[in-house]
Amino acid sequence: MTSRVPALIVHAGAGADPASGREELRRGTRDAVAAGWAVLHQGGGAVDAVEAAVCAMEDNPRFNAGRGSVLTTQGTVEMDASIMEGDGLKNGAVACVTAMRHPISLARLILEGGRYSFFVGEGAMARARALGVPFCDPEELITDTQRKRLESLTGGTVGAVALDRRGLIAAATSTGGTAGKLPGRVGDSALIGCGTYAESTSGGVSCTGDGEAIIRVVLARRTIDILKVVADPMHACQVAVDVLVEEGRGGGGLICIDWKGRLGWAHSTPLMPVGFMSPGHDAPALTF
Repeated sequence: MTSRVPALIVHAGAGADPASGREELRRGTRDAVAAGWAVLHQGGGAVDAVEAAVCAMEDNPRFNAGRGSVLTTQGTVEMDASIMEGDGLKNGAVACVTAMRHPISLARLILEGGRYSFFVGEGAMARARALGVPFCDPEELITDTQRKRLESLTGGTVGAVALDRRGLIAAATSTGGTAGKLPGRVGDSALIGCGTYAESTSGGVSCTGDGEAIIRVVLARRTIDILKVVADPMHACQVAVDVLVEEGRGGGGLICIDWKGRLGWAHSTPLMPVGFMSPGHDAPALTF
């Protein structure tokens, strides 16, 4: 098998507030890239890399994922996550889970199980117990910042896409959802083809933004189809965002890596923090 040059890109959400905590966003995005790149740099796989990057953001209360997730109308946390590897198109996803710091790791374990793809609510929690996923007090996930923002629409999904040395592409997405959402609401982040998609012969995508709009246009898979035509990840991402705005009637953004390791990103919102790393960089590169 021909060795590939690894690459990694992460996003911290298209709903990030451009007027608040930009330095915290920079630090958190940089830390996520460093966590994922440490895996790739040591010869690890793309699935491990995107899980590590997303876990770093789930641990950071500045991001709308894991600890720091936005709250439902009942003041509770309900998290969604999905992960996909592009060789065998295996995937795992969870929705409406709580009492765990890393829903992306539960999604990863479901991927590895092979038989099932998607668990929700109590079924997902039961699967977590069966798989030995650590639980936490649900109150640990709730921050004072999110209590204050309950009536706002701020927030932002987090995600990562990686290409490893074997040529495998993986993508992962995690979110607390939309602030003030009704309990039981599930957005695009848990849906393969909408918020997350990976196909090693083409590319991988993680999306963020208006979940219902992203679902309407099946944005992640749609981006891969566009990429196959235009053969340029940056151009494909911009076309995909245009589709999201014009056909989906919503806003957001996405990141992408193609099979050659080329990066792309685009967004229609005021801010979407993006960080990336490849052998040509001495440190994580950030764009805000």
